[in-house]
Amino acid sequence: MSTPPTLGVILAGGLSRRMGGGDKPLLRLGDKTLLERVAERLRPQCSAGLILNANGDPARFRAFTGFVVPDSIPDAPGPLAGVLAALDFCAAHHPDVPYVASVAGDTPFLPHDFVARLHAARARDGVEMAVAASGGQLHFVNGVWAVTLRHDLRAALVERGLRRVGMWIARHNAAEAAWETEPVDPFLNLNTPEDVFAAERLVANGDRSPIQ
Repeated sequence: MSTPPTLGVILAGGLSRRMGGGDKPLLRLGDKTLLERVAERLRPQCSAGLILNANGDPARFRAFTGFVVPDSIPDAPGPLAGVLAALDFCAAHHPDVPYVASVAGDTPFLPHDFVARLHAARARDGVEMAVAASGGQLHFVNGVWAVTLRHDLRAALVERGLRRVGMWIARHNAAEAAWETEPVDPFLNLNTPEDVFAAERLVANGDRSPIQ
């Protein structure tokens, strides 16, 4: 099947408490920032382009080529607010694009078939969203979402105070697409300094993450 038109969003609105605060996607891994590495992998997969979800002064992301879109809900309510911001942006600026693909801003080994396989899983199950999995674990913020879900998501966040991604996707019977974790988990995210050291070793060894 052909991949439907899709807008990509890198989610960088988190507080990065376990890394001491600050903008985790701006950390360097080898000769590039995490943001550069994620963007290089996601951009070619998204026919409608790529945006960045981040709060605060957008000037600190001046090296990013694309719009920087903040949460539309105050008090940093978590990654669902970033997904909602992307869905709203897509509806306003790309009304003919029916899907958004979201990824965490600290997943530098994102697979090159990420968007295509998620769409295939979504179409297989006849649902409006799909999330990635590896090693028996779901990666809730790495997924594709129908833009038509934005009204339901806003109600969940504002009216019901929902914050956990897993609870929201369970209501919609999200499809799953799974990837192997060898030679490296493509959804390895960098939550601690130890994770960064491990990723640096992978990059130094030539980044043998799978292409497909």
